Amino acid sequence: MRRWLVLLALALGFAQAQTTLTVLTYDGWPIQKSLLKAFEASTHIQVHFIQAGDAGAELNRAILTKNSPIADVIIGFDNALLPRALKAGILERYIPPEASQLRAGVLLDPTFHAIPLDWGYVALTYDRAYFKDHPLPTSLAELATPEYAKLLVTENPATSTPGLDFMLATIKAFGPKQFLDFWYHLRQNGLKVDDGWTQAYYTDFSAHGGKRPIVVSYTTDPAAEIYYSEAHPKPTQPPVGNLLFPDGTFREVEFMGILKGTHHRKAAEQFISFLLSKPFQLSNMTENWMYPAIQGITYPPVYRYAELPTHPAELSEAEIAKNLRLWIREWTEVVLQGETPSQVLQGQ
Repeated sequence: MRRWLVLLALALGFAQAQTTLTVLTYDGWPIQKSLLKAFEASTHIQVHFIQAGDAGAELNRAILTKNSPIADVIIGFDNALLPRALKAGILERYIPPEASQLRAGVLLDPTFHAIPLDWGYVALTYDRAYFKDHPLPTSLAELATPEYAKLLVTENPATSTPGLDFMLATIKAFGPKQFLDFWYHLRQNGLKVDDGWTQAYYTDFSAHGGKRPIVVSYTTDPAAEIYYSEAHPKPTQPPVGNLLFPDGTFREVEFMGILKGTHHRKAAEQFISFLLSKPFQLSNMTENWMYPAIQGITYPPVYRYAELPTHPAELSEAEIAKNLRLWIREWTEVVLQGETPSQVLQGQ
């Protein structure tokens, strides 16, 4: 009997050690390996990540597989995609113990199906080396003029959250119909469109060897470039800067949630709490380069190079939920299919 109990205890311990939590993320979602290993060791949970393209593609995959979920947790859809995620009914409600620590303004789903992970600002980032000898644009509208032909690369709003958020900023800046004229002129001016941020920033942006000196990215880019610089001593000026035009930036809140149908609810809850812990939230600032969702985090010194916009574009979640599909379709028809704004609007 004693031997049987020992074998049973060992078997239970082995089963606990083999618990695997599957997490759906966008491509390149970073996490500090030492923190992840410590979480896995302390909880006996092995975390397996599925990367599914950019955040828009990731959410699409979660929705398409909701009847047979491929993961337990989803990470990375943002406030522009939030209405769609909630409407699809793919998330389970969970109020984490850390809910009282959330900073003001990030809890956009009071039902706690979508839990804030971090936040930041999507903005235009420029290559200082190129613009040392060329004038910077002074407005969004100027980007569509011949002087700035073939200088901008953006991401597709149908697949990428930075691209989506920048499109929303232009809707606020120009109006829900007039924004198509702006994008039409951008297309005529040699706009380049990539599927995701990684390709736009690390392949096509001239600061990393590409040919486009303006990219849709984040206000934390200057801080990240200083942080990763291998120069000795570190440069005192970042090689990139931001164009913080009025209504030219958009606040992004990234969310996470437990997917319906999970067989590892407890493990999922533990992982959510881990992502809201102070050690992770601090590390995330120099891994994912986003601001913490919880209060009480002292920002890394390098964040002095990250400038916050004073006049970001603002659209209500209700307005986004009502019009997002239409706006993406119209953008696609004008920018990718070559139709004119009048053709698109007449076809409604």
